[in-house]
Amino acid sequence: MTAHVDGLFVHPVKGMTPQPLDRVTLTAGRGVPHDRTIALARPGGAYEPGMQHGISKSEFYVLVAEERLAALTTHLDPATGEYTVDVRGHRVLAADLGTAEGVAQLREFYARVLDLPPGTEPVLARDPGRRYTDTAHSSDEAMEWISVLNLASVRDLAQRTGTVLDPHRFRANVHLDGLDAWAELDLVGREFSLGGVRVRGTSPTVRCAATEVDPATGRRDLPVPQLLSRTYGHEVMGFYVEVVDGGDLAVGDTLE
Repeated sequence: MTAHVDGLFVHPVKGMTPQPLDRVTLTAGRGVPHDRTIALARPGGAYEPGMQHGISKSEFYVLVAEERLAALTTHLDPATGEYTVDVRGHRVLAADLGTAEGVAQLREFYARVLDLPPGTEPVLARDPGRRYTDTAHSSDEAMEWISVLNLASVRDLAQRTGTVLDPHRFRANVHLDGLDAWAELDLVGREFSLGGVRVRGTSPTVRCAATEVDPATGRRDLPVPQLLSRTYGHEVMGFYVEVVDGGDLAVGDTLE
């Protein structure tokens, strides 16, 4: 099977539902448009509105500690700012994040979901030019890296450990299929093409406790980093790339 793009995803709000894409236009040195450009920051933490440097993901409400967030189905329309949340098919929030009222609705809603103390609400982090990616704390260049997952490696881990692994546990932007298991690690440090986009592999992705959460149920059910360590001697699944020459990338495009 030819190695190809099996799925494309954007995560507009850090820690929330991935939104599938059919195609995307990528720009040199930039990540997927709208990916992780909004986050829910912990009040009283290191995040300050307008800050121009990356901080640890522990400063945000994400699946590492707040697994219940995975039980919410969220969607953000970047063009309109409409943000919706569904639970088991029922709409529980519709907020316009372009308005102060909509932002207040979002903060109040997540304060209830997260069982925050009375008078405490998450802070909406949204600063022009910033992304709240896990790599943002390293540098502004790393902030723009795109996460890639080899589905064959996920299947290999599942087979070796006798588990069922949803690839969405790993919250990647690009799913590749048709590679041998773990062949993606040979792409780190090399340039290659995905469709009309030239990229360079930058680093393996070391996994954290967020991958322990089943994205379908919101339950912490599998110690994925431990499974990786016991099975392979590392906690890596996937890798990051930076865009060298921009262009269009679509589901079905091949790896050259």
